[in-house]
Amino acid sequence: MYAEVIVDIAHSNVDKIYEYSCGEGVVAGSRVKVPFGGRVVDGFVVGVSATSAYPPEKIKPVSFVYDEPPALVEECFFLMNELAARYRVPKAVCLRLFLPAEMRAGRVHEVYKKLVKPLDLGISLPKSAKKQAEFLQFLKGGEAEYTACCERFGRGAVNAVIEKGGAELLKVKINRTPASFGEGAEQPRQLTPAQRDAIDKIEGSPKTVHLIHGVTGSGKTEIYLNIISRALQQGKTAIFLVPEISLTPQMFSQLKRRFGEKAAILHSGLSAGERFDEWWRLRTGEARIAIGARSAIFSPLENIGAIIIDEEHDGSYFSESAPRYSTAEVAKMRARHNGCKLILGSATPSVETYSRAVSGEYNLITLTQRINGRPLPDITIADMRKEVKRGNSSSFSSALREELKDTLQSGNQAIIFLNRRGYSHTVICQDCGYALKCEHCDVALAYHSEEDCLKCHYCGAKYRLPRACPECGGLHLRYGGTGTQRVVSDLKKLFPSARILRMDNDTTSGKEGHYKILKEFGEKKADILVGTQMIAKGHDFPSVTLVGILDADMSLHFSDYRAGERTFQLITQVSGHSGRAGEAGKVVLQTFSPENYILRYAVGYDYAGFFKNEIALRKATGFPPFTLICRVMVTAADDAPALEALKGVYFGAEELRAKYPGEFIFLNKMHSPIKKIQGRVRYQVLMRLESGRLLPQIYDLAVKYSGADALVYVEENPVNLS
Repeated sequence: MYAEVIVDIAHSNVDKIYEYSCGEGVVAGSRVKVPFGGRVVDGFVVGVSATSAYPPEKIKPVSFVYDEPPALVEECFFLMNELAARYRVPKAVCLRLFLPAEMRAGRVHEVYKKLVKPLDLGISLPKSAKKQAEFLQFLKGGEAEYTACCERFGRGAVNAVIEKGGAELLKVKINRTPASFGEGAEQPRQLTPAQRDAIDKIEGSPKTVHLIHGVTGSGKTEIYLNIISRALQQGKTAIFLVPEISLTPQMFSQLKRRFGEKAAILHSGLSAGERFDEWWRLRTGEARIAIGARSAIFSPLENIGAIIIDEEHDGSYFSESAPRYSTAEVAKMRARHNGCKLILGSATPSVETYSRAVSGEYNLITLTQRINGRPLPDITIADMRKEVKRGNSSSFSSALREELKDTLQSGNQAIIFLNRRGYSHTVICQDCGYALKCEHCDVALAYHSEEDCLKCHYCGAKYRLPRACPECGGLHLRYGGTGTQRVVSDLKKLFPSARILRMDNDTTSGKEGHYKILKEFGEKKADILVGTQMIAKGHDFPSVTLVGILDADMSLHFSDYRAGERTFQLITQVSGHSGRAGEAGKVVLQTFSPENYILRYAVGYDYAGFFKNEIALRKATGFPPFTLICRVMVTAADDAPALEALKGVYFGAEELRAKYPGEFIFLNKMHSPIKKIQGRVRYQVLMRLESGRLLPQIYDLAVKYSGADALVYVEENPVNLS
């Protein structure tokens, strides 16, 4: 027998199939060790053949076989070919996606414990064997751990009883299970007519992709769980994706309560052992539902009956390392291969996704009412320009302070959300709320302190920082935002007796950091939760009746054509936390730009109005979905190799433009907005294209000029242009 092997080396020079002789135990999907170039390396068996075109004496044997059963399922090879062709990466890089990193490196293995099982408790023992007799008497209570028995009765006595046939030594695998989420069982809830209708529309449609556009609290999760249940009833499996690790425990708890041990969790927050064991439970079929963040789309499941992507609009569904895939695109590949449904869900779908839904490419299902009939929370706009003029320099408007006071007095909870990112340095006038914009791209300019100038991240245009606002002449220009620590400090001064939790990158760095904070808040051990983007998504806290949004306009002024879309999404998502149970919810939205049309749409929860305006603006300005933004990034330790690669890519793109002039709207080379990260310089070739027709050639250019001295890669409609 001959194994067709792809060696686990991420280099295009060895991106081919090599043949090795093997025994009967090697099958497609096996992980092996093979001799290669004077050393022994890991490899993936992609096929097995009875014959070879090469002389037998020239074919080396497989050195070692890792797994039983084989680690990779057949579908992995289909996806490997699709991803390698799509993103121009070596096949080994694609196959690595299907395995836990620690498993590939051999740093994690199965864990076993020894148990003593009683067999014949009536064996005859000499009178002097008192410890053996005591041990036999103890075994009447059933199986016991071998080590504990040895400590109690002595290793000699225990082994003697085993040798005489009184007991049997068993080796039992231990599953390192993640923290006990979702204790107890949960029965399916009574579906509303709208939920039943949504499920019927999904099951009755011949389309592969379905978008559930439902307001926050409209019962999308119960629809997901019913679809998963139906897949399991048909003997199939399911994948359930959420955008953030912080969301995974809460959703996993629901799945555990509903489906028990059939659900397995996969995300980077698990220990190596937990991830390894959960992965193997999915691979062996012990678990049939995979839940996790982006990487869980590569779960080792077969016969998939449903794939669900919750909060589909979230930017975390795009990979920032090779291959730089879109999770939705990979999900479509798996859905078509398995002939199953792909369900996308969001209260605020991305403009691109909703555009495909209204055009008929996707099946659109709309849920306009909350599950319990409660109204969406009222949103009050607090004009921070007036607050500044009144001498209020704190983080909180008078309206938010009053609402916080009332909420705490009534025994309810509040969430304070900071709408900001660490890299945001947009310049805003505090007098009129105007954000300085590019003359050519209609996106906000970003301040670059090292050059003391304003710069557009889309065309590279530079502007001198003005002393006064060009709109109103005001002198109060500012950039940046308030940090979570300062907000917590201010809250403690205002409400000394309030119990406050902070949720940001600093407080969630430890294992289960997200889960512990959310669990504590959910159990009402705190009155106020303060946080950034990670608290804006998906959490359900019945006692929250107030949400305060600080710097609501900050994300409006990111140097990004999606700034308006992201602001609408953030405000809608975080507002949805308020008033989900018995009492009506309230939201106080603080802004320096109260007249902005995005905020007006958000206050009215008017997604249709927002989309109509946004899609018209995108069409007029030539941004996605009507065009494709393509960025070729070049990074290197030094300028010389980076610039050499940059020139190669740019001149190659120029040749493409000369050949296909109608495909290019914009082409330029420039420094990346952040010029250096971790000691590596960064340059970019930025393109705006009519379509994706030329993407294969652009990827080929990146591969051609990427090497040991300079890393070159392609980003399509990048989530972050910094």
